[in-house]
Amino acid sequence: MSDIAPKVVKKPFVALRPVPVVLVSCGHGEQANIITIAWTGILCSNPPQIGIGVRPDRHSHGLIQQTGEFVINIPGERLLGEMEYCGFVSGRDADKFGTAGLTPVPGSAIQTPIIAESPINLECKLVHTLPLGSHDLFVGEVVAVQISEELLDERGRVDNGRLKPILFTGDGYWGLGEMLGRWGSTRK
Repeated sequence: MSDIAPKVVKKPFVALRPVPVVLVSCGHGEQANIITIAWTGILCSNPPQIGIGVRPDRHSHGLIQQTGEFVINIPGERLLGEMEYCGFVSGRDADKFGTAGLTPVPGSAIQTPIIAESPINLECKLVHTLPLGSHDLFVGEVVAVQISEELLDERGRVDNGRLKPILFTGDGYWGLGEMLGRWGSTRK
């Protein structure tokens, strides 16, 4: 008896899951803003580049184009409420930093602020913009990384159990489950 479940064919949709949820800060000074994004991912390791998908009609889209930079702030589970708020309110209508109680702190390599409460901040310079359809892909080269010391293990690596990242599945938010194995140790 096979343990392969039968499958059904569906119309194409973005079925990749889970995906990380990030808070992207953009703009400078009084125009600083935050947008919640789950359309994000690693694109290249050398030089380190990350992509984010942003709809052209979003307030943050124009800020990223204007400044040529953005910060990917990786929130832990304790920022779930703030993360969701920043995804449902437009920066055209509200000061998300102030209303969400998040602290803008100058980046170390760019002018766009990081979110102090976010345990990991990836400062990015915009290197490519690719129109895709409903979203534009902004490719950012990571020019600096800030990590809360409390997340680091004895080898100086991020302990995901301490980070507690937020994952999105298309209809809900999830946390990490148990570790299934170390990279390279589960080969047959």
